[in-house]
Amino acid sequence: MKDVTNKYETLREAVAEARMSLDSEAIDLLKRRATDKGDALECARVAGVMAAKNSPSIIPFCHPLPITYANVEYEFESPGLAIRARVKTIAVTGVEMEALTAASVAALTLYDMLKPHTENIEIQSIRLLEKSGGKSDFKAVLDPPIKAAVFVLSDTIAAGKKEDRAGKAAMEFLQSPNVGEQHYEILPDEPDLLRERIGWAKEHGFDLILAVGGTGLSARDKTVEALREMIDREIPGISEASRAYGQRRTPYAMLSRGIAGMSGGSLIVALPGSTKGARQSCEALFPAIFHVFHVMRGGRHKGGYGS
Repeated sequence: MKDVTNKYETLREAVAEARMSLDSEAIDLLKRRATDKGDALECARVAGVMAAKNSPSIIPFCHPLPITYANVEYEFESPGLAIRARVKTIAVTGVEMEALTAASVAALTLYDMLKPHTENIEIQSIRLLEKSGGKSDFKAVLDPPIKAAVFVLSDTIAAGKKEDRAGKAAMEFLQSPNVGEQHYEILPDEPDLLRERIGWAKEHGFDLILAVGGTGLSARDKTVEALREMIDREIPGISEASRAYGQRRTPYAMLSRGIAGMSGGSLIVALPGSTKGARQSCEALFPAIFHVFHVMRGGRHKGGYGS
């Protein structure tokens, strides 16, 4: 199976359609709900819902998901029937296969219940009509791309006694068409120096500033205090998203004192100094965080907020 451990949960939805060609006798039997085996439409609806919930049992690489909604609807269209299955979940991967399976099994159930009455039955097509909620839905396209700076805060790394891995992990998430010029710098845990370098980054037009390290509880961890003085508008949801993602993976995430917000036209985000903490925080935030700059440039939220 594909490893989806590091993906974040979103509301996922998919609609699939199966089309059947039926003669007038079959259509009449369906409308009157009068096949020899009973109400074919309702039986097929139940079969489709059960199929959606059991897709991983018959499709080997399909991930088991908590299905929060599944239904099958019908529309009679000459010369036959359109079967549409809609499935929803809140999970790390989509429900396209569940919707396709539901539509397929509903069509097969109708075939089974109609075949004693007529041979003029054909399942013509099964296709995905729509899907939503995947990572592609949250990918902003920024033109021109933003400028991003990463400042690593660590006395040990600044003294050359240890190699930086957390900052480099954060840099990996900036390798995107949405990011142009990048700056990377290692600093000791000195709040005044951090404020000075962030001021430099703002003056040079850096849109995104990541401060990696100094978010813990040791005496030298002063990154959050330094950034709080510079942030004009705090965005609590960014740190909340990062911590919520981390807490699903380790209880130690509760010890991180992240902060994020706007300082003038720049977005400043504090990330943990551990490699795993920085990487997991970035997994939670990217690529959705690019939407901040889409909105700042006058863009709208997809599916709402005036769109």
